[in-house]
Amino acid sequence: MKKLSPEEKHVIIDKGTEVPFTGKFNDFKEPGTYICKQCGEELYRSEDKFASGCGWPSFDDEIPGKVKRVPDADGRRTEIVCQSCDGHLGHVFIGEQFTEKNTRHCVNSISLEFIPEKKD
Repeated sequence: MKKLSPEEKHVIIDKGTEVPFTGKFNDFKEPGTYICKQCGEELYRSEDKFASGCGWPSFDDEIPGKVKRVPDADGRRTEIVCQSCDGHLGHVFIGEQFTEKNTRHCVNSISLEFIPEKKD
């Protein structure tokens, strides 16, 4: 497990939220793979990322078996966490009609790292 900064710990361990429109991956569009900042598990592919305008990176799909959904403490939302380390990623919303998959993973940039696609 990676040693986390206080800001990373606040979001990933304490289930906080970064300020909208401030995360480095909100408007990021490079091809590659997003991984868990805490354990390095692959979570999302860039081709599943889309612009939702919500202020956080949005994905309409995860890498199968890598993201776990759990009822949020607020009783209304569904939290998403890394399947490997239970690090807090954000929340998932269904039925908003942003994409054909009708799913939006709203993810904190601070919970992620990015591995660029290898160029031949």
